[in-house]
Amino acid sequence: MFAVTATRFDADNPVNGLTLGERPDPQVPDGWTTVTVKATALNHHDLWSLRGVGLRAERLPIILGCDAAGLDEDGNEVIVHSVIGDPQRGGGDETLDPKRSLLSELHDGTFADKVAVPRRNLVHKPAELSFEEAACLPTAWLTAYRMLFDKSGLQPGSTMLVQGAGGGVATALIALGSAAGYRVWATSRSEAKRARALELGADAAFEPGARLPERVDAVMETVGQATWSHSLKSLRPGGRIVVSGATSGQVPPAELNRVFFLQLSVVGSTMGTREQLQRLARFLVTTGVRPRIDRVLPLNRAVEGFTAMAEGDLFGKIVFTP
Repeated sequence: MFAVTATRFDADNPVNGLTLGERPDPQVPDGWTTVTVKATALNHHDLWSLRGVGLRAERLPIILGCDAAGLDEDGNEVIVHSVIGDPQRGGGDETLDPKRSLLSELHDGTFADKVAVPRRNLVHKPAELSFEEAACLPTAWLTAYRMLFDKSGLQPGSTMLVQGAGGGVATALIALGSAAGYRVWATSRSEAKRARALELGADAAFEPGARLPERVDAVMETVGQATWSHSLKSLRPGGRIVVSGATSGQVPPAELNRVFFLQLSVVGSTMGTREQLQRLARFLVTTGVRPRIDRVLPLNRAVEGFTAMAEGDLFGKIVFTP
């Protein structure tokens, strides 16, 4: 089968670590099954893997990709939940399983004609969602869903700030928050991306670091070091930052004096459960919200997609179709 594989690490030019070509069909352990991939989405996780972050050298070569929608062995349309974990070990939440991983970390991922996954990781794909739209959900959109509806503590009508309005999680946060009745503000260095954020449903868009009209109830943070100080300064007393990524760096000044004096909360969030993925899909059907797709490329042009993400040349999700 055709696949996109990480064969070496390159911290400076991660795309150099990609190899495209034929790989053996997946092996299927007991309790697992195969999915014929119809669409798969690119995430920053794939770029970090090529830099050697979260992926050990002894795992190479490994097929990249966390997200997929396709057909199960009986021809049913499914979405793949990409968290490989045991809910019992996580106290009912597989994302809290100390041994959990994502597809493409310990097991081959979704950038291939077929992928092997545990049977419990299959979620029904609603007919109202295309394969391309459904493929955007398991990582970026599920992360955003959990940040907003599980971790933020916000109620509809609250004001939230989304830092870095071009990425997959950020665009999902804007669309979900707007549909659910939140007042959504967003930041971006790009004037064009600020305009697109408004089209997605943001109530206002600002340059990074801009003084806001008022302090917000919560900040959704995926950028990290570059925006951290602004995120802290943007919060009302008692407000909350929900962190699910740090694409610009992971060691910003903590500014602990501001955290304790204003009684701010910093909450981490990673992915979401299988049940949350099911609810997310239903939410999209009910509201009519759909993932913003930047471009769809055949899998044999994956290098173009990786390059665009590495350069920040995207708004929304990049989707591959085998």
